[in-house]
Amino acid sequence: MTEVERVISVDNELGEGPVWNVDEQTLYWVNISRGAFHRLQPATGKHERFEIGMSLGVLGFRASGGLVMATQRGLAFWDEKTHTLTHVAEPEVDIPNSRFNDGAMDRQGRFWAGTAVNGKEDGTLYRLDADLSVHKMETGISCSNGIGWSPDNKIMYYTDSPFCAIYAYDFDAVSGEIANRRVCIHTPEGDGVPDGLTVDSEGFIWSARWDGWKVSRYDPQGKLEREIKVPVRFVTSCAFGGEQLDTLYITTAYGGESLAEVKKTQPWAGDVVKAYPGVKGLPAPKFAG
Repeated sequence: MTEVERVISVDNELGEGPVWNVDEQTLYWVNISRGAFHRLQPATGKHERFEIGMSLGVLGFRASGGLVMATQRGLAFWDEKTHTLTHVAEPEVDIPNSRFNDGAMDRQGRFWAGTAVNGKEDGTLYRLDADLSVHKMETGISCSNGIGWSPDNKIMYYTDSPFCAIYAYDFDAVSGEIANRRVCIHTPEGDGVPDGLTVDSEGFIWSARWDGWKVSRYDPQGKLEREIKVPVRFVTSCAFGGEQLDTLYITTAYGGESLAEVKKTQPWAGDVVKAYPGVKGLPAPKFAG
């Protein structure tokens, strides 16, 4: 059985969205409810935390430098030199209780991010292109979560957590269009809720399980291949990193309960952990704009 190790103790209420920067050899992740993101250089142990002033769902890297983000207000750029946030699109600014949650970058440098609206089926998946045009790609989502693409770039996977489903779409890499939605993976009751995901170099899907104490790996047809147990109830997302992209970094949450009480039985709750599953991931693409 693959064992996990604690990487860093950060006590994130809602740690999410890990992504590995190949150039920097650093791990980034967000603490959604605290409106902050973290940067860790595992080789040296250097750890930094940055606050943006509002809820932060997910981030990615820009080819031109800095970060692209999905915040409570909308889609934005973070300037690393000035530590300032500039919103470039606010498609749901007038919708009460809407916030951006998870997302990912496709290999053509387009940023995908989806919303959640108080648990209602009013969420939307958006795509931000390099020219800063915004495209509505899917509607009727309850809580937009993990997104990933097959290594051949023909399939996009997309999680809607309350439905316990990971959908597969036919993906047109040139146009960025998606079609033919079908359920690829459905989580049985009591097996945890699918949250963030990543796709490895073999095309297998790794799904973090909120309220499930684990990360599950599936083949492209949706068959469970293995599980990695995590000693934290709320496992939120995962991403491959390290020099060889063979380290699976896993974010967790303590779920908004009393941190002191949770830590009595889950000492690693809210921390980042890692595992070495014997497979490699794919490098994180950068936003082309």
